[in-house]
Amino acid sequence: MNRSPRRTLARRWEGAKKGWYKFSRNPLSVIGAAAVLLILFLLAFAPYVAPYPEHAGSFVNFREARQPPSWKHPFGTDTVGRDVLSRIFFAFRFSMAMGVVVLSLTVPVGVTLGLLAGYKKGTWIDTVIMRTTDIFVSVPPLVLALAVCSVLTPSVFNAMMAVSLMWWPWYCRLVYGIASSLRNEFFVQSAQVTGAGSPHVLFKEILPNCYAPILTKMSLDMAWVILIGSALSFVGLGAQPPTPDLGTMVADGGRYMPDQWWMTVFPAFAIMFVVLGFNLLGDGIRDMLAVEEV
Repeated sequence: MNRSPRRTLARRWEGAKKGWYKFSRNPLSVIGAAAVLLILFLLAFAPYVAPYPEHAGSFVNFREARQPPSWKHPFGTDTVGRDVLSRIFFAFRFSMAMGVVVLSLTVPVGVTLGLLAGYKKGTWIDTVIMRTTDIFVSVPPLVLALAVCSVLTPSVFNAMMAVSLMWWPWYCRLVYGIASSLRNEFFVQSAQVTGAGSPHVLFKEILPNCYAPILTKMSLDMAWVILIGSALSFVGLGAQPPTPDLGTMVADGGRYMPDQWWMTVFPAFAIMFVVLGFNLLGDGIRDMLAVEEV
């Protein structure tokens, strides 16, 4: 009785070691993981590592306004004297919150609808779900988010809801393709013959075969969600002052280019750092999960 759990645990441990070996063999994936870990560290301990944590809120010091990068302010100061580096550290919090909240809302909805439509392929359920998905997919994501945010009051919460509204169809289509190809497999038919209901077949038989592509897409989508959230803030439809947000910082500093270049360049590099880190991490996760499936 004790051998089976031990063998299962040993097999999983062996698969994890193979996956980590593949992940660590790709230097870019390791760099991406290190970048994401650094971002998580900075946003978690921003009040302690930021040079001037009080600059993340309503702070004004016109004596040090528009100061170029120096030892005192490595990334310079903005138009009201706030330290740009400190505000970038706190802005990571809102960028990461955007990605986590959006994916937490959209992944369960999209996966559930995709499973249901794929399992009921050829029925009216499939038609309704997938035609609705096609309507959402036909509209460019950023355009749809801008349209929703422009109707609502600009805020971080409304920006999250707008991005969530447009993101679930991509997971629905991803899982739909997998579910529709697995619905006639022997292990699904065996579960149906034994009397298993649709919820058991969907979430116990088909869903485990979707984990690898879902996790890979989630790691890559974190970068896209953060980028679109920054774009909404850039046009004034996201986080509102004095909340530190990378897109807002880029927009505010852009009015003073090229003389006060640091107010735009450093927040823009921070966005690039976040997006690049998650993209490289996603590539590594894709390779690692591919190894585990072999």
